[in-house]
Parts: sequence; structure tokens; C-alpha cells
Amino acid sequence: MDANQRQFRNPFSMDAECTNCDALCEVREQVVHGYGDVGAEFLFVGESPSAGAERTGVPFTGDDAGQRVQRILGELGFSRSDPDADEPDLQNVYLTYLTRCRHPERGPTENEITTCEPFLNAEIRMINPHIIVPVGQAALEALAFDYTTRSRDSFDIDAEHATTIRGRGFELVPMKAPTRQTDADTEAFVTHVIEEVFDRDYRQTKGRRSR
Repeated sequence: MDANQRQFRNPFSMDAECTNCDALCEVREQVVHGYGDVGAEFLFVGESPSAGAERTGVPFTGDDAGQRVQRILGELGFSRSDPDADEPDLQNVYLTYLTRCRHPERGPTENEITTCEPFLNAEIRMINPHIIVPVGQAALEALAFDYTTRSRDSFDIDAEHATTIRGRGFELVPMKAPTRQTDADTEAFVTHVIEEVFDRDYRQTKGRRSR
């Protein structure tokens, strides 16, 4: 955890009462902003909060899918908590979403993703990670559009899962949505990060000093 950081939950004090999307304000329980180490080298980005994450207020927690992600973080040495923790003790990783509010009956619209984009852009700018993990197809398309030279429709999360994509200033390591992952998918992702990311100097992607 960054030495000057006071809390994991919404550490940048982003607007917890955001009213930019009327349709979401009417049905959400709470805004789920980012959570984790503001000095992280790894940033995980999902599409939108699940029902479990909306309950806890913490990305990738509160349900079976969240526990799968937390197990992955534990195997990578990023979490010092049990997978079912509602407020995991994280290091070197930050968790967030394209959109911060959950609609109980549908996924986010393109307009809602665009409206929420300044929150994500601010987190990326302030954290300045080395590795971004798009979790799911929507996150992969959004981040690939912003940070690679490939077209959005050239990316398929099934084909890109557990691979490394060189981006503009970052590397992307896509991961299937946890609700779609098999145990083999999870193992492939963990193995790729340990053997292909940790075992080389991924920091060369960016021209900055190590923390």
C-alpha cells in the first residue's frame, strides 16, 4: 500500500453521489468506485459492478465471481486476505470498473460508459500502472480502443485471454469475465502472469523508475 494512502476504498475521493446518469441513479444501491493500492503496477478493470460488489461497495467482491478474482489476486501475491473478504487487504493492485453503478436488469449502455469515462481516466492517470487487466469483452474493447492501435472489433476476449498485448504506454493482459471462466482459464491466466509477466522486466514498457 502506498505510504501516503489512508484507505483502500475510493482513495481518490471520487463523487459517491454521482447523478450523471438518471436511469442508473433511480435503481442503484450505491456507487462503486475503485479500491486498492494507489501505487499499484497492476490495474484490473471490469465492465460494471455485480450485485455482490454493489452490496459491499468494493469491486470484484461479494459473490462467487468476486471470490474467483480474489483467489487469482492471492495466487499472484496481490491479496493477503481470504477470497471471501468484503474488504480485501491488497498490495500492488487496484480494482475498478468502466461504469460505477449497477442496473439490475441490464448492462451499461455505451452512453453510460462514456459518461463514466472521466473517473477511469483519472484513476489511470493518477495510478500510472504498468499492466492493465481488462476483465471481460467490454473492458477489453474500451481499453484497446484507447491504448492500442488496433480496431475495437479486432479483439476477442476468448482469444486474447491470458496473453499480453503491447499498448501505448501500458501492456494489456486480458482476462475473461470471472462468470465465464473455467478453472483451466483461471490457471492459464495465473500461469501467464507469473511466467510471462513477472519473469521479465515488464517495467520496460514504461520509461519510468521502479517504485
